[in-house]
Amino acid sequence: MNRRRWLTGAAATLLASALSACDQARISLAEQARRMGEGLTRRTQRLLIPREALAPTYDRSQISPDFRANGSIDPAAADYVALKTGGFADYRLVIDGLVERPLSLSLADLRSRPAQSQITKHDCVEGWTSIGEWTGVRLETLLDEAGLKPEAKYIVFHCFDALDQTEGGDRYYESIDLIDARHPQTILAYAMNGQTLPVPHGAPLRLRVERQLGYKHAKYIRRIEAVESFAHIGGGKGGYWEDRGYEWYAGI
Repeated sequence: MNRRRWLTGAAATLLASALSACDQARISLAEQARRMGEGLTRRTQRLLIPREALAPTYDRSQISPDFRANGSIDPAAADYVALKTGGFADYRLVIDGLVERPLSLSLADLRSRPAQSQITKHDCVEGWTSIGEWTGVRLETLLDEAGLKPEAKYIVFHCFDALDQTEGGDRYYESIDLIDARHPQTILAYAMNGQTLPVPHGAPLRLRVERQLGYKHAKYIRRIEAVESFAHIGGGKGGYWEDRGYEWYAGI
């Protein structure tokens, strides 16, 4: 966090001397500083840490006895409730957007792909951490099956849950770049601690992107979209919380 504050402060200093009066009228200095600070943070981390560097893993003896559920814990949306009532038998994960071969996969389809398990630490932006075991299919495997088009730059996760628990509320979404999407520990998890993924933790399918803070780990995934830009989705910032002021890049 000290590094991020330093980078943001440095960005603000640079912008204070460089922005024209026209630029200041169009967008606030603080917002420009935040964006530059985030960009510097991302570029610095990408420069210093190898793309395939792994997040720490743990022994089963270190799994947290009480893994806190963050965000939504039981979506009220009618389409999700119907799937849950049927034991997610009718669930389909849609993968589309900038792909050559759009996919629609059942949970059985996902389980038929090579499975990967990892015991990792979940770091929440609120300050708490928990360790859990996650089992699922690598995101890269599915992206390769779908065949990304050359112009695809980001992967967007569209979710069933609205945090205000209303039918018409803004549904959660998140996005990552192709570096994180193809990372060997980035999986779509359908099991937790050796059991079917429970509803409070994102059933039937959630993202685990282990080198990012918790709000990037989208739960209740219904669709994955490959895009060139996320400017046209939600508030245009790349995620539900990003639209409300959080940083898009949440690397740890």
